[in-house]
Amino acid sequence: MKLLDQVRTVLRTRHYSEKTEAAYIKWIKDFIIFHNKTHPAEMGAPEIQQYLNYLSNSKNVSSSTQNQALNSIIFLYKNVINKDLGDIKFDKARLRKKIPVVLSKNEAKHIIELLNDDAKLIIGILYGSGLRISECLRLRIKDIDFEYKSIFVRDGKGEKDRTTVLPDSLVNPLQDQISIVKNVHNTDLKRGFGETKLPYALARKYPNASKLFQWQYLFPASGYVYDKDKKNKFRHHLHESTIQKKLKSAVKNAGINKLVSPHTFRHSFATHLLQSGYDIRTVQDLMGHKDIRTTMIYTHVLKKGGMSVRSPLDESLPQGKT
Repeated sequence: MKLLDQVRTVLRTRHYSEKTEAAYIKWIKDFIIFHNKTHPAEMGAPEIQQYLNYLSNSKNVSSSTQNQALNSIIFLYKNVINKDLGDIKFDKARLRKKIPVVLSKNEAKHIIELLNDDAKLIIGILYGSGLRISECLRLRIKDIDFEYKSIFVRDGKGEKDRTTVLPDSLVNPLQDQISIVKNVHNTDLKRGFGETKLPYALARKYPNASKLFQWQYLFPASGYVYDKDKKNKFRHHLHESTIQKKLKSAVKNAGINKLVSPHTFRHSFATHLLQSGYDIRTVQDLMGHKDIRTTMIYTHVLKKGGMSVRSPLDESLPQGKT
């Protein structure tokens, strides 16, 4: 088996996400190419140090990007090659503190109003429940609990499950969406299809579960994906790019000059909760942050622009006038 195929096998065995798998493969390939396609087994700490210094000094990557590259290579040596690297010293990329882009409540609602169909509901969930776009697209029918007004996020970042709020305003749209999925699924079953991809080894444990309605994606793709191993077709979820394109158009039509992505609505969810007086620990749980310091970044957003300070330029003007 080729080296990169071995890496993919180990990553999937350990239940790493598709995004993490793609990123690790990218950095490992780049590391190998940087060293003129030398096999990693013939290299070690000095070559890794040289590569990381190159990323920091020549490519000027961020600290998080350099860390991702390092984690990818460490994973390769530890779990695939089984080689002890010892201590690796390298020039650390400069840590850049970034304040996330946040929309006002009016801006967020205005953009959502300009969207329609799946995109409107998906962005509504991101803003109303604080999900990542990947978490939203991976939602299954069974993950929506109307009785308790909850959304269950399965296998989020760091392989963590969590529960977050289901907004009252999304109850009817979600019920309509589930009805649409039900009709699509019934049609698929009549045509001899109706399967979806199950996580981990559930397909082996429950052979018929892939055709059960509760396991279907809440936002299914319009077409089928062919599984080479099972030699059958299944229905996956919508691709992120579909939503990103629709959002980009809506932001432009709204005349908003901020750099808005789907993740901006997750940032806005956390910031607006803190503005409303919710405890930061509660926000941490809803966001699924491992470290509260990650959640604390939104307290900096609240201070952005010196909201509690009146500019000296405005001191000659009556309060509230410009």
